[in-house]
Amino acid sequence: MSTLTLITGGSRGLGRNTALHVARAGGDVLLTYRGNAEQAHAVVAEIAALGRTAVALQLDTGAVSGFADFSERLRTALRDTWRRERFDHLVNNAGHGDTASIADTTEAQFDRLVDVHFKGVFFLTQALLPLIEDGGRIVNVSTGLTRFAYPGYAAYAAAKGAVEVLTRYLAKELGARGIAVNTVAPGAIETDFGGGVVRDNPEINRQLAGITALGRVGVADDIGAMVASLLGDANRWVTAQRIEVSGGQAI
Repeated sequence: MSTLTLITGGSRGLGRNTALHVARAGGDVLLTYRGNAEQAHAVVAEIAALGRTAVALQLDTGAVSGFADFSERLRTALRDTWRRERFDHLVNNAGHGDTASIADTTEAQFDRLVDVHFKGVFFLTQALLPLIEDGGRIVNVSTGLTRFAYPGYAAYAAAKGAVEVLTRYLAKELGARGIAVNTVAPGAIETDFGGGVVRDNPEINRQLAGITALGRVGVADDIGAMVASLLGDANRWVTAQRIEVSGGQAI
């Protein structure tokens, strides 16, 4: 039986890239999207072209009230598409950027960042624990900004820092089930994240490349490949770790 990976925010950016790497490695994918169904179903088609099976389900990871309904829709997809009751891997990837100085951050901005990047991760993982296979994997996507600081990212990075602590507690509490839990923390990446600021602003791109040991900013393939590798047997003994994938940014 092939492995089955649930990736939140799998319709674009790092989530899409991770989904394609999982499929290329022989796994099937459940991906979630918040609003762009067309984009999500395009990823499903890409995965089908690779000879694997994928299903896209709508989910707002910042709305805990919708998690019970999502769990039921997920159970239906598992039964109808794969004839199984559980999946193997959970990748908590969904997120958004919202840049503001501490002085200018509004409560609404703060709440949405925490709801999506921490509260949602906590309670979605809680809701899905009965559906994750023993011996499975969980990967939480964080950010290099929990180690190095850039003005404007305080609330975002603080929420991600909470997820890094949560990762260690999940690893401790789920270890008896053989479930490995890790954090992947990307550095600056050329995607549409934050309005494409790294991808589309040549000056910022050059500045970040200049403080990165490997001499460039990252691309989605740098992250998707790393996440997919953590789901494979070669990394079965890695748990409770924060793995920064930044090319040596700000060292």
